[in-house]
Amino acid sequence: MENKQTETKREVAIRITMMPRDTNSHGTVFGGIILSYIDIAGGVEAVKHTRHDRFVTVAMKEVIFYEPVFIGDLVSFYAETVKVGNTSITVRVVVEAERFGSHGQSVRVTEAEVAYVAINQYREKVRIGKQFNA
Repeated sequence: MENKQTETKREVAIRITMMPRDTNSHGTVFGGIILSYIDIAGGVEAVKHTRHDRFVTVAMKEVIFYEPVFIGDLVSFYAETVKVGNTSITVRVVVEAERFGSHGQSVRVTEAEVAYVAINQYREKVRIGKQFNA
């Protein structure tokens, strides 16, 4: 795991408790559910980091599932900006689950890099920070 100094600098983009509706026939949370929250958390970071308010997801790179997620787990999605280009931003999302009843113990369950492209109100690609076509 990461050291305490790094952990204190991290901010949670989103945090959610997994519910029975999120599970597959194996009793674990669907990978697709986790992917959708990764996408949301990355989008939160993209907007926060750039102050541009419209992005679309163009790629999820190297999604790695380390451990399953179970009903009742409190799942935290930590997002950090990796790279900002003229029209795109890449965000790394690390997902940790606090196991139900574990009294604060967390385990890294998933991580991914997500690429987003800035768009305007007409859904056209624009430079980051440009809300409207000039």
